[in-house]
Amino acid sequence: MTDLVRWGILGTGKIARAFATALKDTPGAVLTRVGSRNVASAESFGSEFGLPMEACHGSYQAIADAEDVDIIYIATPHTAHAANAIMALGGGKAVLCEKPFAMNRREAAEVVALARAKKLFLMEAMWTRFLPALDEVKRIIASGEIGAPVQVTADFGFAADVDPDHRLVNPELGGGALLDLGIYPLSIAAALLGPVSSVRAQAEIGPTGVDVQTGFVMVHEGGAMSVCSCSIRARTPAELTVSGQHGHVRMNTMFHRAKSISVSHEDGSSRTVPTPYVGNGYAYEAVEAGRCLREGLLESPHMTLDETLALMGVLDTIREQIGLRYVADA
Repeated sequence: MTDLVRWGILGTGKIARAFATALKDTPGAVLTRVGSRNVASAESFGSEFGLPMEACHGSYQAIADAEDVDIIYIATPHTAHAANAIMALGGGKAVLCEKPFAMNRREAAEVVALARAKKLFLMEAMWTRFLPALDEVKRIIASGEIGAPVQVTADFGFAADVDPDHRLVNPELGGGALLDLGIYPLSIAAALLGPVSSVRAQAEIGPTGVDVQTGFVMVHEGGAMSVCSCSIRARTPAELTVSGQHGHVRMNTMFHRAKSISVSHEDGSSRTVPTPYVGNGYAYEAVEAGRCLREGLLESPHMTLDETLALMGVLDTIREQIGLRYVADA
């Protein structure tokens, strides 16, 4: 392929707009097509991002079939991720699929198996895993400055004042705090401490039958522990701290918007390290996907498909413990 990576987007909602905006900050990337279930929505989206009307489709399949698309970003509701990814891969396209990657591990495994059979690039769009602040945290851990990391604490929550049919609380659309927000601390905890060996969870189930608050404690291979929570009832600090014997590192402000990290030592000394943060933060995952395509990689070494499958399995276990089931689990 050429150095220019041509993107198609499925969906025209908030996340799709955030990603399309980020493509403007992504070197060597261009948005060529958008698909929606409604052509008027696609045309409105396209007008906003400078696409000609003929590149705006009232069909997802049209994006999978388009010859001027190298990779498709899937920004549809959770419940459609697996089917949309299978469709895109069936059209011979690379795929960057928004989190949660699927509704459960079974669905995720079907998508991964197809990508591997077709030898097409596939990655979960866990954008926080590619932030420079997280890279700096990993660098400091690797230096031994805080000692071996043995604990992560992380939370993510906001107060969602939405109608019962809104996707955040609608079980038919995969609603709930865990799949929408809990996946973020879960994924970063695994990135810092390694694979999860066990998890224990509790939750508050809301009136629509989905979780509105969930807390979970994980033990990682090697014995380190993470304590994570998510909420759509409370605006939490959204902080992440990783600790070792000699100190801790904190991703400042909200960890998904961190423009600096703080390192604190057992002697009371500390320092702050500024880290880059371009635009709305989504550009970094687009850069990684583009790099992988240019280098002929079928998956990112920083967000492997095996890890995505493992994390989907952890989500399944948490949901089983808190009694949260979706139609896709039948």
